[in-house]
Amino acid sequence: MVKTIKLNHKENLTTPPKYFYSRRKFINYLTSIGSFVYLTSKSESSFSNSIAGLHKNDSFINKRPLTKEKFATTYNNFYEFGSSKNIWRSAQKLNTTPWIIKIDGLIEKPIEIDVEELVSKMGIIEERIYRHRCVEAWSMTLPWSGFEFSKLIDFVKPLNNAKYVKIETFFDPKIARGQKQSWYPWPYVEGLTIQEAYNPLSFIATGIYGKDLPKQNGAPLRLVLPWKYGFKSIKSIRKISFTDVKPVSFWEQLQPNEYGFWANVNPNVPHPRWSQKNEKLIGDEIDIVPTEIFNGYGEYVAHLYPRNSKEYNKYFF
Repeated sequence: MVKTIKLNHKENLTTPPKYFYSRRKFINYLTSIGSFVYLTSKSESSFSNSIAGLHKNDSFINKRPLTKEKFATTYNNFYEFGSSKNIWRSAQKLNTTPWIIKIDGLIEKPIEIDVEELVSKMGIIEERIYRHRCVEAWSMTLPWSGFEFSKLIDFVKPLNNAKYVKIETFFDPKIARGQKQSWYPWPYVEGLTIQEAYNPLSFIATGIYGKDLPKQNGAPLRLVLPWKYGFKSIKSIRKISFTDVKPVSFWEQLQPNEYGFWANVNPNVPHPRWSQKNEKLIGDEIDIVPTEIFNGYGEYVAHLYPRNSKEYNKYFF
């Protein structure tokens, strides 16, 4: 059952209370949309603003309506640029040309490569419509374009002892004011198992809404893991390392009793400070809908987390 409410709710707090800076209420955010000017057309990237030859992969289309682009590009978490949702203006300072990505660790082909060359080696760019579920209990439905993560993995050829993938974003406090806050363990780091990375759902996004990624959405390259909470989908990737040691992620370092390594969506495992049973669909009106285990993608990923395991519940933290 869908319940519609007025736009007067407060956001949940991802940042631990002692580190929290006051955020705008969503209603105040909405009033700022009237002055919003979409800046993707002024992107420093030389990628085409309208992605040519985009293949639409219908395998992952779901029954939820798409979130309007104006919300997806102005209601963002990107702590490098501040803790407010309204960080899209600040994110325009990010210089994405050139953008060199380093791929190293337990692989046959360590490489440093410009993002455009890397993307050109991945073959067909496809569009997938995925649900995005934030740990703060709000959600969107988004048309990502990019390529399956497994293509990149096959390109660099991991060694047999590679068990995990560690991913890092940029570090530049001169343009990212959030990175001047020393209590955060910069740069932002995320990790997943090699099996998770190989899963067909794991996606490297280069665009959204048929256009290049805006900077506030993680340009020029970001991870998308739709069955996990959104903080796992790291933005603006600079480095990918294959390792035999489980990475400790950004939020896990900062607040391990609230944000774990796995972070799979489960309505039956609450966050220590709020329920995960329902979520707010961001839009002109806020619809409240029940949250599904694995964000509705259980048929693709449940086998990665065996229910007969004595530690099954760990996979949701």
